[in-house]
Amino acid sequence: MNERQHQRTLLGHGSWSEDRRIADILRKETVGGALLLMATVVALVWANSPLAGAYMRLRDYEVGPEALHLHLSLGTWAADGLLAIFFFVVGLELKREFVAGDLREPRRAALPIVAAVGGMVAPALVYVGLNISTGDGALRGWAIPTATDIAFALAILAVVGTHLPTALRTFLLTLAVVDDLFAVTIIAVFYTSDLNLLPLLGACVPLVIFTVAVQRRIRSWWLLLPLAAVTWTLVHASGVHATVAGVVLGFAVPVMRSQAAGGPDAGPGLAEHFEHRFRPLSAGVAVPVFAFFAAGVAVGGLSGLTDALGDRVSLGVVAGLVVGKVLGVLGTTYVLASVTRASLDASLRWLDVLGVSLLAGIGFTVSLLIGDLAFDFGSPRSEHVKVAVLTGSLVASLLAAAVLRSRNRAYRRIHEAETAHVDADGIPDMYKEVP
Repeated sequence: MNERQHQRTLLGHGSWSEDRRIADILRKETVGGALLLMATVVALVWANSPLAGAYMRLRDYEVGPEALHLHLSLGTWAADGLLAIFFFVVGLELKREFVAGDLREPRRAALPIVAAVGGMVAPALVYVGLNISTGDGALRGWAIPTATDIAFALAILAVVGTHLPTALRTFLLTLAVVDDLFAVTIIAVFYTSDLNLLPLLGACVPLVIFTVAVQRRIRSWWLLLPLAAVTWTLVHASGVHATVAGVVLGFAVPVMRSQAAGGPDAGPGLAEHFEHRFRPLSAGVAVPVFAFFAAGVAVGGLSGLTDALGDRVSLGVVAGLVVGKVLGVLGTTYVLASVTRASLDASLRWLDVLGVSLLAGIGFTVSLLIGDLAFDFGSPRSEHVKVAVLTGSLVASLLAAAVLRSRNRAYRRIHEAETAHVDADGIPDMYKEVP
């Protein structure tokens, strides 16, 4: 394959080192996705059982120092505190991808970025189109269906049992990471109502010290964790959602081992070290605990489900996740292929992109977070949004499972080709063709 042909191929595999790293990340996220599913089921069953009152009391139980304005409910601690760990890992991963990953190459970065943008704009437009005349502040929820939950999507893949090709898994992961960056930007810009500049400026002090420390390769937890905690506390006090602090702290961590060495061959730096340490905590604890406190909505039987989905806000969320994501991700990918005269990798079909686009419609974690920010927590509309997010994610999961299972035989052949190595040197043969 010559260079010109290589540039016109979409969703081809990357380098062996990068694909191996991505596979390791996806294994951890798949385990986290299973825990996420379990936490969601437990929350839903508990919230709709005779012991629902105990669940609500646990979720609303307040702990923390009042003097620091941190006397918060456990549900708020999960959304503001634990999800900051999740977004810290997002920041690390995003910086790693664009500094030392395959996506440092503009031609490889273009597709997931464009698809992520399309996958956020289209669902927002679908939601707005259905709620333009709803009134009562319904348009505040425009961003709810724009998110993609990679852990939930990978959990669905694990249940389906499909050998999704590495290129598609990488595309889904990168799209979701870029999606998370846009989501936290939306949260900071559109869901910050009362901005207090003094704490926000104050947060710059521990953030700068943290940045200087990590740039000097200091790993001492007794220094870095307090600096990160103070930064988070001040951002929380400023009125900006505290998860923003997680992304900013992640961006501060250096990717390369030595700035002087330069280039991706310098070796892994603190970003990869912290990612190995914090990703299990994020995927195995932070996200499942948040889901446990966020997903416990009392549906109220069939009539309650009908009432919830009868709300046009709910319809907008479901349509945004199921229809909007497909239009955005699949549509922008097709347009990019047409404009650049590119073609899919020879082993893939547009049906595969449709399946991944449907997986991107699983917007569970961040969608629930934005829903609580858009509408008053605990209000009827907030509860309707939770039902809608769960419903939309479930429908997207079932449709994605049906599409991907129809291609499972082809995926097995691709998997065999990706893992075949005749000389048994540990590196699959297909990667030796990549210069």
